[in-house]
Amino acid sequence: MGTLCTGLGLTVLATIVPYTDRDLLAGHIRTGYPTYAQTQIDSAVGTYLVLLSVIGALGVIAWFGTTWAVNAGKRWARPAATVMFVLGTGSGLVGLLTKDTSGATGLPPVLGWAGMTPCLAGALAVALLWKRPRST
Repeated sequence: MGTLCTGLGLTVLATIVPYTDRDLLAGHIRTGYPTYAQTQIDSAVGTYLVLLSVIGALGVIAWFGTTWAVNAGKRWARPAATVMFVLGTGSGLVGLLTKDTSGATGLPPVLGWAGMTPCLAGALAVALLWKRPRST
């Protein structure tokens, strides 16, 4: 299913985006915490990158697992895909909306929205899976 491959690709891209401009994340942290030393900012950037990488890796595993289940015609593929969609959307919304102690969101908005893009493919994939007849 092409939608599943698109979701996988968007997840990989969303995982890579924070690495392409570490200064964006560092600047966001510096703005929220102007008294932080550079070492504290670097530590926070590193922590965010590890966290976002783990979430991205879990997302990639979920896309591969869902694609395998759908292609294998597993009876549990639709409910599993729905659960993965809810979990992925939940984690994307946390990244997009959660405010830290500075009062700003923990992630810059562009990174929060990048984390939400795989959810678009996930919503479409789940809708298409529930629309088509169940395999036996």
